[in-house]
Amino acid sequence: METLYAPWRIEYILAPKMAVAEHSIFTQIARSNDDEANYVIARDRTCYAVLNTYPYTGGHLLVVPYKQTPGLDGLTDEELADLWKLARRCLNALVLVMKPDGFNIGINLGKAAGAGVAGHLHIHVVPRWTGDTNFMPVIAHTSVLPEALTDLAAKLRAALAQ
Repeated sequence: METLYAPWRIEYILAPKMAVAEHSIFTQIARSNDDEANYVIARDRTCYAVLNTYPYTGGHLLVVPYKQTPGLDGLTDEELADLWKLARRCLNALVLVMKPDGFNIGINLGKAAGAGVAGHLHIHVVPRWTGDTNFMPVIAHTSVLPEALTDLAAKLRAALAQ
């Protein structure tokens, strides 16, 4: 078994966390009109997609329901279907724009499972390439993202608009 190390994420993990707010960061982004500043790449009726600002790899994005709920049972069947349909659309856009060799797709339910925003369910879509780990994160504590989030967000918005 191979291990994916992401030591640059320790800065986020150990950083002081804001007090639990009534509205999660995802709810704040959902209510914002500044999609470019927030790296929102798509909005649908019940959910939206946003690039992760603390990515494991380039193109790591999140698919988020507008409804703030900690788990799957808080969504209607329609909202759940919309969430997965947008995840599929995003995956297809990533294939078109970034041409990854594979994907990690998943949900972390609860703080113990690694949910960074435990009170607001979201799907991680992480593109992967054969041999995509290297010495930079392990030795230099540096993540090498091949493209600025603003540029990638623009490309993914265009692909999703097709």
